[in-house]
Amino acid sequence: MKKIKITDLLIFIVTAELVGALSALFSGNFSSFYAENIRPPLSPPSWLFPVVWAVLYALMGISAYLIWNDKGSEIRKATALKLYFAQLAVNFSWSIIFFRFRLLKAAAVTAVLLLALVIIMALSFRRINKTAARLNIPYILWLMFASYLAIGVYILN
Repeated sequence: MKKIKITDLLIFIVTAELVGALSALFSGNFSSFYAENIRPPLSPPSWLFPVVWAVLYALMGISAYLIWNDKGSEIRKATALKLYFAQLAVNFSWSIIFFRFRLLKAAAVTAVLLLALVIIMALSFRRINKTAARLNIPYILWLMFASYLAIGVYILN
């Protein structure tokens, strides 16, 4: 791995965090809609979501930076980063689909799609940088839980 460039690392982290912040902004008042729905067992309180997502977006940014900064194959890196930005776009859309438009079925499908895309991305990252791939394990675990919640809310409502 090349030397860490703090400015570049911060750009990756801030970009990921900004995607989350803009998605939340465009989603509207998510707390009230979340409270209005019948939720499946194990549903966390609404205040926990922004905390978890802030950490996950930071980990995403760090992992993407590690791929971008790696000395490996440029073709593999380009493919991995395309997957990263694709999952980030799907991630951005999920909150808007669920909270703004209240399309529960579409949100459940999008959550599962996002989970699959992130697993594929992490596998792609693993061929380049194992640490970058491992940084996405909490994200994958959270997306498994989020998919359960999204499917549960769809079924119950």
